[in-house]
Formats: sequence, C-alpha cells, structure tokens
Amino acid sequence: MHEKPRSPIVPALITLALIGFMAWTLVKHQRRAEGLAAAEKARTEATDDRAALTAAAQKARANALTAEARRLGAAAFKEQLAAHLDNDHVRRNEAVLAFKDAGALQRFLARAKDAGLMVMSSSEKLLSARVRYASLDGLASEITDNSSDYEEVGGNFIAEIPTVPETEARTARSQVPVRDNLLGAIGVAGADNSQWGRGVTIAVLDSGVAADATFGQRVRRLDAGHGVSIEAGEGHGTAVASLAAGAAADAPGVAPAADILSIRVTDSNGLGDLYTISEAIMQAADSGAQIINVSLGSYGTSAVLLRAIEYAMQGGAVVVAAAGNDQAAQLMWPAAYSRVISVGATDAMQQQLIFSNSGAQLQITAPGYAILAAWADESRVGFTGTSASAPVVSGAIAALMSAYGGISAQEAWAILVAHVNDAGAEGRDDDYGAGVIDLGWALESNDPTRVDTAISSHYYNSKDGTVDVVVQNRSATAMSGMTLVVEVNGAVSNVTLPWVDARATTVVKVPVPEGAETIVNTTLLNAGGVTDKNPANNHKASVVSLGGGE
Repeated sequence: MHEKPRSPIVPALITLALIGFMAWTLVKHQRRAEGLAAAEKARTEATDDRAALTAAAQKARANALTAEARRLGAAAFKEQLAAHLDNDHVRRNEAVLAFKDAGALQRFLARAKDAGLMVMSSSEKLLSARVRYASLDGLASEITDNSSDYEEVGGNFIAEIPTVPETEARTARSQVPVRDNLLGAIGVAGADNSQWGRGVTIAVLDSGVAADATFGQRVRRLDAGHGVSIEAGEGHGTAVASLAAGAAADAPGVAPAADILSIRVTDSNGLGDLYTISEAIMQAADSGAQIINVSLGSYGTSAVLLRAIEYAMQGGAVVVAAAGNDQAAQLMWPAAYSRVISVGATDAMQQQLIFSNSGAQLQITAPGYAILAAWADESRVGFTGTSASAPVVSGAIAALMSAYGGISAQEAWAILVAHVNDAGAEGRDDDYGAGVIDLGWALESNDPTRVDTAISSHYYNSKDGTVDVVVQNRSATAMSGMTLVVEVNGAVSNVTLPWVDARATTVVKVPVPEGAETIVNTTLLNAGGVTDKNPANNHKASVVSLGGGE
C-alpha cells in the first residue's frame, strides 16, 4: 500500500495547531507545584481519616451484628451466622470472635467448652479467639446470650497466594521482563548495595523461606501454627525473601544485608487464613521486625486483622502487602487497608501489569514481571506478580533505613513514597498509586546538587482526546528553561515549559486524531549548561490506536 503524497502545508498547520493547543494547557498547570506540599499534607491526613473511617465501619458492622443477635434470638440468628460462615471463602466450621475487652475474652474462654466450642487459638493482645464448632446451634446461643461481650463475629477468611493468569486470559499488552536487572528497574543500576538493610529485619509471612545460598545464615524462623518446614517444591516464600534481601548474584535482592524472619502462614494445601496472618503479624512485631511483608491475601477482612496491623504500626513497624493479580478494581486484604503499604506491579518499563489490581487504596507500584529470584531446592525462576513487587518495596524501605542511619521504617516509607516516578495519569491514580518506586531518587533526596528532569508518562486521556505528556522534576531544586519537543506523526513542535518546582510535574496535552494510529515522540531539553543525572528518561515514544481509519 502506497501513501498518498501530502502537501507541505499540512505539517505546518498541524504544528501551529499543536503549539496553540498545548500553550493554553500549560497555564492551568503552572500553579500546581505551588500547592504540592499542601496537597501531600492533605493526602496524609486523608489517609489517616480513611483508616479511622475503616475502623469505625468495622465497629459499626460488629455492633449491628450483635444487635441483630439480641433481636432475633438464637434460632433465627443461626441463619444469619450460616450466611457468614458456611461458604467457600472461609475455613469450614470455624469462626473468628473479636471481643470488646479483656474481661469479655476471659469470660468466653471459661464458658466455651460448655457451648460446644473448641478454642483453636486465642490472643489477649488481639482480644480474639479462633474457634471450631460441630454445630452452629451452640455458637448462635453463645453469641445471643452474651452479645454485649462481642465486637465482631465472622468467618476465618481464606488467604491465597496470588496466582498469575495464563497469557491467553489477559488483555493483550506488551510487557517487558525485568530478569536480572532489578536494581536498574528501581533506579540504582550499578550501585554497591552490599550493605543495604544492615541492622534491619524483614518478616516474610508466606509459605516459608527455604535455606538457600542467597541468604547465608540470615534467616530466622518462627512457628505460627503450620511449623517451619517447607512443603516439597514450594518456593513462593523463598522467592519473596530473595527479592527483598537476596545476596547471591543469581538471586539478587534489594537489601542483601537485611535479616529475614520467616513465618509460615500457609497449610499443606498452600492456603492461609486471616487469623493466622493476624497472629503472625503480632509475632513479627514482637520479635523485632521493622518491616512485615505479606504477599498473599483475601477479599474478606476482620477486626482482628486490623487490630494486628495497628499493633505492629504502634511499635514502629510497617506492613507491606501485595495488591493482588486478579485484574480487579479492588485490592486484597491486608493490602486494602489504607494504613498498609499496598503494592501493585509494573514491568521493566514502568508499565502497569495488566492483571495487577487497582483501587483508591493502592499506595505504590514496583517491578513485578519475570524477576530473577530464588525458588525451592536452590533453583532459580522468573518471578511475576504483585507477590514479587511487594518485597521489592520492603527491600527498598530497608535500604533507606540503613542508608539514612537509624531512621524508622515509617520514616523510610515517607521518603520513598515522596520520591516516586509519576506514572499513568498526573498525580495519584488507582493504577499506580503515588507512582513507581525510584529508590535512586529516594536515596539522593538530601543531595542539593541533584538534577534529573524526566518525561514521566504518556497517558491517553479519553475525556479530552489527548495524550497527556507528564513532565516531572526529580531534581533537588526548581527548574526553568526546559523545552519539550513533540513529534506527532512526523509533525514537530517545541513547547517552552513553565518553572517547575522540585518534585512537581507539569503536563502538555497532545491532541490525538480519532480513528487513526498516532505516533507520539517526545524529547525533553534542559536549559544550556544543565547536566541531567539521567538523560535516558528525557525521551519517550507511544503509539495510540483508537480503531477505525481506512
């Protein structure tokens, strides 16, 4: 097929139109940087508010349940319990009971046997009990007769290791594997990371961490009820730990000097449950873990899980959790809790993996596609999913803690999330959270000489019919005099960018013709005499195809 010759006037007209269109869009972004600090403060306060609201909602639901028990009586309430406890998403013939205070828990433990209930586990710190029942009759009577003692009654939700959907089940998208370039994918290519994580303990709540040369003698193990041995061939927990803290060249991690606390939370079938995870979070916190990694989860939750998370955080720890691999518009729990560091997955080019869960609670994204990792029997695999992304973030937090000399995990997280690459739509969004991890930037956050301007994203804005070119200033100071060179299907235009404060962004909107394939190439030019630390991120190309055409 031969292309019909075009008049030389056409590119010139397109260029003029682009310049005019893009110039006016810059105006509304010039003042965005001025409110960046205030916006970040408001975001933090909003996160705290969401956490309080979530806890309040849990309590309201619990109060409603016990009020319903009093109103209905044991026989009718039994039917209500059946709906909560008799389904495939919870452990069969089990219930999780959350009590209002220590006295209520002790009273229950004294009468549990008479109610026909076997107490499998109980916790004074969590004010909770996990019970097994042969019949719902005794449980229903216990709750209705003593409803004022309870805050919540529910099932013990099954927690699963996120599986990666088969290729044919995914929406088509070209994804780029990370392989052995994990450090490069998080902005620290070539760095000597041998001391990163020293003095920090990362708890891995998973299928167990096997002995492997990549860990040396740095693994300690605790029993949360499933023992400490590993099921034959099971390597998920080992892979998770290796990405956080592996030291061998064939299974490298982010923070290879960190200690690992392995707590197995899955049974012989590879399934966990929220009560066991809750107890393991408590164990990890009490054993000195500053970072608690949970690369599995459930779409149900409980007051007991939230209590465990809050307990760990009160001690200064952070909980990092995988968002899930179901291409869903919601996150798994515990990642769905707003005070948890929820992690989505990207490829080596910082594109969201098509199956990575999205949602308003998503905090950050990190590499999670075909990363070289340890597995069972000292084998090596390409590890994929949000299960892989979460320990990358855990390792990055550990690296910052050691690099900045004794800061807490929560302080390290604050630095990391404040220095992320703004992927997708400008600002926070459901697909990327605050953005994609950039450990190199976070490690250099105190360097007053740092200069790094970047084309952070090409985002198709369907509402405006434009490709939004997000330019981000990752420098230590404000930058001026930048020029964005935009080429659209061969037509080139130059756009002078406004003053952009440190850590701020500005956006240029590029119109996209309907019903045609559009090739957008952009190049960011700094003012003369400016040396960019990372000139590779000053170029980006995208192809937008909206269908139709000839």
